Amino acid sequence: MDWNFLIKNKESLVVTTDSRRVTPGCIFVALKGEHFDGNQFVEQARRDGAEYIISGENALAELQDLARAWRRELGLPVLGITGTNGKTTTKELCAAVLSTKYNLYYTQGNLNNQLGVPLTLLSITRAHEMAIVEMGASHPGDIKELVEIAEPNYGLITNVGKAHLQGFGSFEGVQRTKAELYDFLRAHGGFCFRNTDNPYLATMAGDLKTVPYTTGTMPEGTHLVGGYNAENVSAALCVGEYFGVSREAGLAAIRAYVPSNNRSQLMQTEKNTVVVDAYNANPTSMQAAINAFKGNCYILGAMRELGEYSHLEHQNIVNMLLERKAEKVLLVGEEYQETTAPYPVFANVETLCEYLQREPLSGYTVLLKGSRSNQLEKVIPYL
Repeated sequence: MDWNFLIKNKESLVVTTDSRRVTPGCIFVALKGEHFDGNQFVEQARRDGAEYIISGENALAELQDLARAWRRELGLPVLGITGTNGKTTTKELCAAVLSTKYNLYYTQGNLNNQLGVPLTLLSITRAHEMAIVEMGASHPGDIKELVEIAEPNYGLITNVGKAHLQGFGSFEGVQRTKAELYDFLRAHGGFCFRNTDNPYLATMAGDLKTVPYTTGTMPEGTHLVGGYNAENVSAALCVGEYFGVSREAGLAAIRAYVPSNNRSQLMQTEKNTVVVDAYNANPTSMQAAINAFKGNCYILGAMRELGEYSHLEHQNIVNMLLERKAEKVLLVGEEYQETTAPYPVFANVETLCEYLQREPLSGYTVLLKGSRSNQLEKVIPYL
């Protein structure tokens, strides 16, 4: 569909999928989900002054098509970021660095899927000079679909690891899917920022034009916790330097960045020091967090969407804890009950909270990590 009638000469677009947020002149997208149907509110949106309404069975596809048209209309440079671990942190760090020089728009929160990416693109205005679009995936073909909407000029894959194995089928499936970003860039004359210490990324990139960086070491004075963030910092500095931000200015921006959303956060409670990294977890990120942790108490949630690999990967985590002779370990999730763990295992976070009320922790440095579905942030008030 030719969207010029809607986007030509516009400085910005206001798009909403929530009928309660319709304002005069906006675009209302009536999406249909398992428990909701925006088509029921089309007439209300029209009465509330929506300039245009996207509805029907193909509403999501039309929204994606509109987002692509708006991205082409703006024509600004777009950096696409994906990866198994660290993509959101890397996106945030790149944004902190690039914002020192450019009017930048970047993915807010975790809007990195088939709905989030088009909404991100449609939030960019003509006043912006650059954009960063984060892209997530849990099935083969997901990244291909997203890059064909966002059409990035530049790409960055943070790393590839064991996540969403149930959807991808295997680690090789993860690699093939993440490499869809490289495939798009290669086909359209783009290039990538790549960690040359990572052999998987080298194989995936092939002859794609590359701006290299190395893992490096964590600089002093940041608010980030965990040595595994070194490669995220190095990526952001590399991107910044390519676009004309000096290393000194980039480091200053990174040192000023304060993580949120339960990612690599350091909290000091009245009784304990807590490293909160509970937004997501998979075997690769869990092992990295355990290896980097210098404390004496582990509260770990189950890793989800691992399919047939679930038992093996949870047992591997238990084995790591045994090797480290962890002083205190509390595990959450039935997946750990199938392992040889000699530690307390709680079916869910609620039962763990009840335990911590009876047996409070004090004087510990605690690592709090698990898949988002564990809701481990509920434990924080009891620490």
